[in-house]
Parts: sequence; C-alpha cells; structure tokens
Amino acid sequence: MNEYVASHQRYETMTYHRCGRSGLKLPAISLGLWHNFGGIDVQENGRRLLRRAFDLGITHFDLANNYGPPPGSAEETFGQLWRKDFGAYRDEMIISTKAGYRMWPGPYGEWGSRKSMLASLDQSLKRLNMEYVDIYYSHRFDKETPLEETMSALDQAVRQGKALYVGISNYGPEETREAISILRQLGTPCLIHQCHYSMYERKLEEELQDTLLESGVGTIAYSPLARGLLTDRYLNGVPEDSRAAGASIFLKREDITPEKLAKSRKLQELAEQRGQSLAQMAIAWVLRHGRVTSALIGVSKEEQIDDIAKLLDNPSFTSAELDLIERILGE
Repeated sequence: MNEYVASHQRYETMTYHRCGRSGLKLPAISLGLWHNFGGIDVQENGRRLLRRAFDLGITHFDLANNYGPPPGSAEETFGQLWRKDFGAYRDEMIISTKAGYRMWPGPYGEWGSRKSMLASLDQSLKRLNMEYVDIYYSHRFDKETPLEETMSALDQAVRQGKALYVGISNYGPEETREAISILRQLGTPCLIHQCHYSMYERKLEEELQDTLLESGVGTIAYSPLARGLLTDRYLNGVPEDSRAAGASIFLKREDITPEKLAKSRKLQELAEQRGQSLAQMAIAWVLRHGRVTSALIGVSKEEQIDDIAKLLDNPSFTSAELDLIERILGE
C-alpha cells in the first residue's frame, strides 16, 4: 500500500466526549481489535480498517493481551501497522490493552495477581512496539485475589510510566465501587469501565451506570450491535460467510432466535424512518442521553466504518421514538 498520510478533515465530523470527570476526551465511536486483526487474518485488510477509522476521526483503538487468534497476535499486528503508518500520529491516538483472561499456560497467565498484571503489560508493550499504553485495564474481576493487589498493580503501571490511565472491565457494581475507592486512595483514579451494553444487553442500567456516573468514571460499551444481531446481517437468515455460520464461540446460529429477529426487523423499520441503518440507530441509542462515553465497534470492512460513522448525522431521538424502542424490546 502507498505511504499513509492522514486526512486533513479527520476531526471535522467526529464527536468527542469527556471521559467521566477526567481531562481525556474519547471519540463517540472507538475501534476494537477483538476480531479481524489476528494472525489468521489478512494484515492488509486490518491496515485498511485502521487507516479508514483514523481518517474519520476515530482516535481510540482497543486491544487486549489475548486478542487474536492466536492470543497476542492482534497486538502484534497493530504494533507492526502503527509503526508503518501511524508513528507520526502517536500523540493523536488513544491505545488501550487489558489483562485478566487466559493468555499463557500456568497459574500466572490469567486473573488479577500483581505478577500476572505487570508481566502481561510488559509482554503487551513488546508486541505493540510501544513504550506505554494510554489505558490499561483489569479485564475481569478476580474473586480469589485481593482487589487491593489488582488495583495496586494498575497504579504501579502508571507510576512506572507504562500506562497513562487505568480502567476496569466486566466488573459488577459492588466490585466497581470498591475498585474506584481503592484507586482513588492510591492516587490513580479509575478512568473508565468497559462493559457489555446494547439494546439486547442492558445490565449496565440496573445499578452499574449510576455508580459510574456518581463516581465520575467514564463508560465504554462493547458489542453495541449485539455481535451483529442489531445490523441487517442476519435479518434474512445466516449468511455462510458470517460469524454465526463459522466456528465463533461468541455468536452461534442458536443465538439468532426468531424472537430477536422479529424485534430487529421492527427496529429496522424505525431506523429507516429516521433515515438510518439499523446499526447506526443501535449505536446512537447506546450513546443517548450522554451517559456512555464511547461505543466500541468491531468491523471487517471499510464500508462498515463509513456506515456507522454516519450515525453522527442524526444522533438524537424523540421521546416517541425512545418509547417505541422500549415497546419493541419488551415484546
């Protein structure tokens, strides 16, 4: 591919939200590298996705130590590509990674011990070819390790200059409150919580969202499209080249129920009335009311990024539209 020069218009259409009560702003749409950047994927396609995202003002790129497959390969791919294309733009980018899920054999390759958290970060930085990440997460709560130990490892990562901010992911409300308190006492505030949130997954709203808002912690939502169920991908069946038709452990044919498809079709009708695709409306819904800082998307094609970014042309809902969405989801 040709030498990359970022679009001069990259900041003209993207919206940026302050992350909690911090000084950091994140784009309304962030790009996750959970899929399509592993060692089994075509690197040049990943390169096109990163270039297109950055040209549209998407400055936040989210990884984890075990993303691939194989584990670690997404970080390796990103490290190679950012060196080729984005070295001059490092200070315009927010790079995050995580540790907590299984990465290497033995008792130190997962969960939340200081040993595991700090060793994993060192490995991630080598794969990324970076001196630091902008955000380092505890990827999941470890009930067998004192939370003070896990949070002090995050604090140490910042004090060592290996991370600028820290966050947590997949923590329940009680653990979240405790983690926020510990980090505040250590002098390294919790920046952000990454959680599963979509029209079909709303546990965030039960208690966690209020906890985060009261504490001044930002929220970034992963799987806002319900792994494709809130797009037009499955409305007429399961395409043979889709994730659900393959060996994915995250979305299977049996997850695509008639009930959810019926809801998605009705939601698509509303989206069309709004002049949007279902994906655009679904992510706009996640960002409604300003309670979620950023929606984390995963894509396999450039046109998917273009489509989702257009939601910023119509991000608001009328009360009647929100009521109709609630009725559809409650059926």
